[in-house]
Amino acid sequence: MRRSALVRAVLAVVLTAAALAGCSGGVERPATPRPSGAVWKPRPGLAWQWQLDGRVDPSADVPVYDIDGFENTAADVARLHRAGRKVICYVNVGAWEDFRPDRDAFPRTVLGEPNGWAGERWLDIRRLSVLRPIMERRFDMCREKGFDAVEPDLMEGYGNDTGFPLTARDQLRYNRMIATIAHDRGLSVGLKNDLPQIPQLVAHFDFAVNEECAQYDECGELSPFVAAGKAVFHVEYAEPRSRFCAESRRLRLSSMVKKPDLGVWRRPC
Repeated sequence: MRRSALVRAVLAVVLTAAALAGCSGGVERPATPRPSGAVWKPRPGLAWQWQLDGRVDPSADVPVYDIDGFENTAADVARLHRAGRKVICYVNVGAWEDFRPDRDAFPRTVLGEPNGWAGERWLDIRRLSVLRPIMERRFDMCREKGFDAVEPDLMEGYGNDTGFPLTARDQLRYNRMIATIAHDRGLSVGLKNDLPQIPQLVAHFDFAVNEECAQYDECGELSPFVAAGKAVFHVEYAEPRSRFCAESRRLRLSSMVKKPDLGVWRRPC
């Protein structure tokens, strides 16, 4: 599933403003200094499994698993660790989901338009003081279950019809806040999609997760992560491997084909 569609023409216009605004303060806290090597740093080219449909099946022989943080237990994470795997905690940070146990923690004033997925509505990411404690509790859950990292989803609301007048500056502040929350807890964190803001965010994130960069001819935009020695975990849904795997290997992406339900099935490059 491509979680949100980039509005490329709009984003191109706002990028310059975003770059200038990226260092602004507001209520965003600065990144917390931490010792080198304090969090996991996945390297380019690592194979991975991405399973968000239900409880994890540990049968894929890969070093990295990305699984739903709510639907899996500490025992599930520990089992993967015993098999030598690193484990990423999937958490939605850009939309409210009516099927999550903490759904009532979100005030209705921060809930925007439906985002096209059943039971989900965009969040007003400008409301940092409201959303920060909710996301802190979610990331606490990831840490307490033993996860190594977080995959925060829907980090590009400003390019979509959310019901709020979100800007590139709003998104940069929110995404940097999310990275800080993860690092404060000793978790590494990935930038999910949001390709236009990679130049402003690559230093704040430890890896990237991307959907369908080959289909949209965007994979080269992820090169700053690889150049920094950071993995790019990439999936395609509709493109056959023959059309993108050679380029993925050249770019050192961790690429595979998945079905949109993100179950166990996978076909790596």
